[in-house]
Formats: sequence, C-alpha cells, structure tokens
Amino acid sequence: MSEMQFAALVLTILLTTKLLVLPRQAMSNPTMSTSRWLLAGGTALLGVQFLLQYTLQLRTTGHVSEAIMLNLALFIPCSAMFSLAILYLQRRGNVSRTTKLIGLPVWGAAMVLIAIGIRAEGDGEVTKTTTLLWAEMGASACYAVMQLYYAWHAMHEMRRIRQALANYYDDDMDSLLQWMRLSIMVLTLMAVLVPVMIFGNGPWLAVFALLVFGGIFYLVDSFCIYAVSTAPTRVNDAEENASHEDEERRIVDNELSTTNSTSEPTSEVLQHVGEAVDRWVVAGGYRQSGMNMPAAAEAIGVPRYLLSAWLKKKENCTYASWMNSLRIDAAKRVLKEHGDWSNEAVAQHCGFSDRSYFQKKFKEATGQTPADYVAEHKE
Repeated sequence: MSEMQFAALVLTILLTTKLLVLPRQAMSNPTMSTSRWLLAGGTALLGVQFLLQYTLQLRTTGHVSEAIMLNLALFIPCSAMFSLAILYLQRRGNVSRTTKLIGLPVWGAAMVLIAIGIRAEGDGEVTKTTTLLWAEMGASACYAVMQLYYAWHAMHEMRRIRQALANYYDDDMDSLLQWMRLSIMVLTLMAVLVPVMIFGNGPWLAVFALLVFGGIFYLVDSFCIYAVSTAPTRVNDAEENASHEDEERRIVDNELSTTNSTSEPTSEVLQHVGEAVDRWVVAGGYRQSGMNMPAAAEAIGVPRYLLSAWLKKKENCTYASWMNSLRIDAAKRVLKEHGDWSNEAVAQHCGFSDRSYFQKKFKEATGQTPADYVAEHKE
C-alpha cells in the first residue's frame, strides 16, 4: 500500500507541474486560466492527501477509520475543484454562485457527521463501530450527492454544446468533448464507489486506487491537450453562432411584436426557405468541404435563424447531419456512375473532409463500405 501511495504522490506532483508549465498563450483566455488553476489546486490537494497517507501510514498501522476520514476530508474539495474546472470551460466562466460554493456546505456536513461519529465513541482510539460506520457512510453520501449535482449540470451543458457544434460545423465534432464526458463519468464513479474505500480492503481497495489514479491522470492530461489545441476556438465559434442566431431571432421578435404578429416562421416563410435550399442543393453548394452554417445560410440567401428553423421543423435534424445526408446521397450517385473512382476522389467530390470520415459516415448510413456498395450496384 505504501508503494502505491508514493506512486500517487509522485503522479500528483507531475500533474500539478504539467498544469503550471502550460504555454502562456494557451492560458490567455481567462476561463481557460481559471480552469487550469482549479485543476492545479485539486491535484495539489490530492498530493497533500497522499503525502499524509504515506507519511502517517494510517492503514498499515490499523488506523483505518482515520485514513477514511482523511480521504473524505480532502477528496470532497478535490472533486469539487475538478468538476468546477470542467463547468468553467463549458459555461465560459458563467458559473452561478450556488454551483461555485456548493462544495463548502457538503464538505462541512461530511465533517460534522464524522465528528459526531468520533464523539459518540468517547475518549480513546477511534474504532470501526456502528455509529462511526454510519457517520462515514453519511459523509460519503454527501460526497456522492455533490458529485451527482455537478455531473447533472455538466451533462446538461454537454448537450447544449453538442447541439451548438452540430448546428455550426458540417462535420461531426463530438470528439472535441469526449474527454469532458469521460472525466465527469469517472469523477462520479469515484464518488459513488466511496463505500469501497470504507468497507473494502486488499484487491477492491487497489481497484479503487487505480480508478482514482487513472481518472485524474486522464482528466489533467486531456485538459492540457485540449488547452493547446484549436478545440477551444472551435467550440467558442459554435457557441457564438448560437448566440447570433438568438440575437437575430430577438430582433425579429421585437419587430413583429409591434404588429401583433407571431415570431414563429410561418409555413409560407419556411416554404420560401425550402425553395432557396433546393436551388442551392441542385447547384451543388453542399459539396464545398468545411462549409459552416453561417456560410451556407449566406450562400442560400436566408438568415441563419431561418435556416436553423427550417432544419428543425422540416428536416428534424441538425445542420451537420443534414449536410452529411446530402453528401451521402451524392456519394451513392457517384459510386453508381463511377464505380472505378477511389474513395479519396469520391470524398473530395462530395464535400467530405477526408477519406476516413467519408468511409465512416457511409458505413453508418448504409451499413456497407463504399466498395460493397459498388459491388452490389454493378450492372
């Protein structure tokens, strides 16, 4: 156990150092910088926890209850800081006071429960009695509830950002957010599995420790990769587009409110949008790779909020899935007419970003590879 604690201490030192030496340019965004400091604070605090466990050797000397109390006392603020780091990124710094501070009362409640459990034992060495056990379980329940609160908000933000990405880019951008989703899941799993730390020993405790090490390493490493990549800019552009759509819609709402008209696009307006879209599709406008939603709306000749409304009401899909559908249909026609074309040529002709993405999306849509599709439709 002491070897594992020492390894964890070294890991947290390395992760904290990695966060502190991130390029200044990547940290120029105040939101990104705040998230970095929250993560660094969490890893540093976790390092203190492992240092104390390694120095005091509480579990080795039979002081299991004291070890659990120390874990809970430091795991709760660590987990809160890690979760807040992700929420700060997702909400671009607009985190409510309640969300920022909820970790404090949760930590306080957990410490009070443990103090009550210790006090009930009276003087002398702390032992694993029923009263203390229930106090530890109550404290771990506080921890789990806090983490579930953070997880619910983070997943809600994930859905919003995914929608913004899908309504801005013509490609699937889910991979930009994959690390956030997995990190939140791991943090939540850690909180839910705290009873393993209380009741478990031997192999089960080792599994829990590996989950902690692996989860924190993945979170910090993924954040560092995300911070120095173009992903934050891409996400920001998609969210700005969503804000501009809302602004266009508000302007129209204000204009229509003076005439007592409805702000929802009428069927006649949507029909005109559909006709403009049809002309653009016939002209092959969708074959331009990398065309985002504002560029497509401009090329079609309609406001972006109307194109978004048309996609939602008439096609019941996002911009990315609509563009993908148009390109898949075009690829089918090309493969039937030009079976000798390479996948690279078909992808480029139809507007896909690259051959691999084309093959992936074609298989998802048809259940066949392009080669299988050509073979099936040979005359």
